[in-house]
Amino acid sequence: MADTLPDAPRAPRAHLTPRLALQLAAPHTWPAAIMPVMVAAGAALATTGRLDGPLAALLLVICVLMQASVNAFNDYFDYVRGADSAEDNVEESDAVLVYNDVHPGEALALAVALLAAAFLLGAYVVARAGWIPLAIAAVAAVAVVLYSGGRTPISYLPIGEAVSGVVMGGLIPLACYQVLSGSFSWMALVWAVPTIIGVGLIMMTNNTCDIEKDVAAGRRTLPVLLGRERARRAYHGLLCAWVAAIALIVAAWFPRGLIVVVFMVPAAWPLVAGMRKNPLAPPARVAAMGQICSLNVALGAFYACALML
Repeated sequence: MADTLPDAPRAPRAHLTPRLALQLAAPHTWPAAIMPVMVAAGAALATTGRLDGPLAALLLVICVLMQASVNAFNDYFDYVRGADSAEDNVEESDAVLVYNDVHPGEALALAVALLAAAFLLGAYVVARAGWIPLAIAAVAAVAVVLYSGGRTPISYLPIGEAVSGVVMGGLIPLACYQVLSGSFSWMALVWAVPTIIGVGLIMMTNNTCDIEKDVAAGRRTLPVLLGRERARRAYHGLLCAWVAAIALIVAAWFPRGLIVVVFMVPAAWPLVAGMRKNPLAPPARVAAMGQICSLNVALGAFYACALML
């Protein structure tokens, strides 16, 4: 019997560098956290006539930390489940654990650290504004963990777009409005409908492009259930609903801001038209994610300006 050589010992994994940590935090997705805070700040200024700039900046940092934590958690759980691979039409910066020999435990530690930092900074906000933002943040934190972790992650279900939209696009403005205005109002959730749609579309963009990959991974996302053509039709309808929601809310509650809406529509139309032409297929994934994040920035900025007027 021929002798067999023992397997060569595996080289130790590299440590997570600051550059790779930033890639795990995925700054290109931060509009999902930044725009809701801007909208809440605009609504608070419109209804109270004042805005605490440093406090708004602190809320912005907290929400960005939460978004970065979501991204790191998602990368970690996708990697350990084998849902990510180099054949998924993603940039290297979007799949740190796939393209770099980094220990996945360090990515998990980063995700936990980012979430903990958000809560530590939030302690000051809670001390100043009371228990309501703490309760909302606790719900958001549970959603952050359950989105990627657990026996059946939310990201594997057809409610992923709705959950991400409501948590990031709805609960963030609700909590931030209470902190900045000094009073709790469910109307803030109504005013957040455009950001709920915008954030949900970020996830729907990703999931529609990843239908084939998600089917292979056993995911039952909304685009998987609909199929690409029906998912694209629903996507196009939500794009129109997004713009219409901004116009209707501004007209009903903040009519002085209608002048901004007049400029918003022609300015945002090229981005909307570009998204409508995108096939939302795997080869177009990188471009589609860039387009939807840019559209979130454009419409979110116009909407916040309309509220501030």
